[in-house]
Amino acid sequence: GGFNYRGTAAAWPGYLEAFIATHGVTDMLLLGEERPYHQAATAVARRAGVSVAIIEMGYLRPDWLTLERNGMSSNSHFPVDAGQILSAASNLPEPDWRKRYSQTFLADASYDLLYNLPNVFFWFLFPHYRRHGIFHPLAEYAGWVRRLLSEKRRSAEAVATVAKLLSDDAPYFVYPLQLETDFQLRAHSPFHSQKDAIADVLTSFGAFAAPNARLVFKVHPLDNDLIPWRSFIEQRAAALGLSGRVFYLDGGNLDTLGEASAGMVTVNSTAGLHALKQGRPVKVLGTAVFDIAGLTDQQPLDGFWQAPQAPEPGLSVAMFRLLAASIQVRGNLYSRAGTDAGAEAIARRLHED
Repeated sequence: GGFNYRGTAAAWPGYLEAFIATHGVTDMLLLGEERPYHQAATAVARRAGVSVAIIEMGYLRPDWLTLERNGMSSNSHFPVDAGQILSAASNLPEPDWRKRYSQTFLADASYDLLYNLPNVFFWFLFPHYRRHGIFHPLAEYAGWVRRLLSEKRRSAEAVATVAKLLSDDAPYFVYPLQLETDFQLRAHSPFHSQKDAIADVLTSFGAFAAPNARLVFKVHPLDNDLIPWRSFIEQRAAALGLSGRVFYLDGGNLDTLGEASAGMVTVNSTAGLHALKQGRPVKVLGTAVFDIAGLTDQQPLDGFWQAPQAPEPGLSVAMFRLLAASIQVRGNLYSRAGTDAGAEAIARRLHED
């Protein structure tokens, strides 16, 4: 029942205009909004009066999907006023946070292979298609093989580092790395690369954090290992005289690490939501739906190291309830039960407008 488009990117908007008119399209659903093909499609939809809905991995991971009208992050309609959030959530129940759907690494990897390998080896079927990713899929898989071979060593090293941080009587801050390919980083932040953000954070930390404070960089669990983050971070830290105060983790449990931390700094990772749920101070450097006065620390980064501001508990509860009720649905993208539940919930939201 699908329609294959084999034309050029330049002709894509015209094809969509004709398709919408021919088929009487009323709603357009996109998996992510920032891919070039999706941006062009969104522009066509708006001109044609077609409603646009964006689907993505859930903010309340791992058991949720995001469903937003017109856009996410910078384009989100989720309220940023604390009073509006408290009012809108006043009669909402606490969501059922119990995990319902499984999602395994094997399923993730299998679907990724099924998507990318045909695109690589049968490129001639869609000769004009252009990838949105930064890395070639085969290069990514080579990086993943290397990661898998060293997983046991990396995990043991991370566990030992976390144990040391928890046992030492010194405050530490956490910076969770995002994927370099993440459009939340690329399109909804002032940074062209995560390297720019890391450099800014290290410079600020070195100049304004307490002398005994530490900074922990934790690699994203799905990082492809093609960028040598460890050497980049350690070299920058050494140049700033921060050796011994900056730690690098490639493994371990982020929730365990965050719970005992002095706070979290992030560009706009959903890891910030986990920290807020734990009542930890969070400083956002980019644009995020949860960057709200009263929840995240609104002072400049330089001041955050010295006096991090924790979220207001009542506002935090209200924000999570409103997120779940308005722009999140239960489900996931990599299991039959999760995708069925997510599809049904999305269809219901669209049907009820």
